[in-house]
Amino acid sequence: MGRRALALRHAKLSSHTVDFAALPALPAVDDVFIALGTTIKVAGSQAAFRAVDLEAVVAIASAARSSGATRLGVVSAMGANPRSPVFYNRVKGEMEQAVSGLGYETVVIARPSMLDGDREALHQAARPAERLGLAVMGLFRAVTPANLRAISARDVAVGLVKAIRSRPRGTHILLSGELQGH
Repeated sequence: MGRRALALRHAKLSSHTVDFAALPALPAVDDVFIALGTTIKVAGSQAAFRAVDLEAVVAIASAARSSGATRLGVVSAMGANPRSPVFYNRVKGEMEQAVSGLGYETVVIARPSMLDGDREALHQAARPAERLGLAVMGLFRAVTPANLRAISARDVAVGLVKAIRSRPRGTHILLSGELQGH
């Protein structure tokens, strides 16, 4: 499910464009993975950002739990903390807290560093400052601690899938370094 259709096509993939404020009933599911997010700039306001990064994520997780999902994998952000003075990190922390309380057997929360990837292919706005940051980070990759290195969206996804299949019951936080190189 997404806010817009995916460019990616695969025989095992079904893409559904939905309004997260009015989710349709979900089919029976075992596991759910959520990688939904935006930026305050793209959203247009803090309230609109919260509607996506907190309310929509929790709505999907809740609907999937009601449809039988027992394991949840969700992408959050480095620095997430419900008591953070930084709005972005506070909302991500509130989301983590909310999804952890939905009754899943296993919750795996990925906290990647800066995401590196093709934003155009993902229909996301180009971010000049982010491109510059990624270029600089690339120069210092060898001496940058793993939790601070830029990470590909693919590595986050693969790491999250592996973790949700191997972690015991409970809530688990995966820092960026644990997701590197998958």
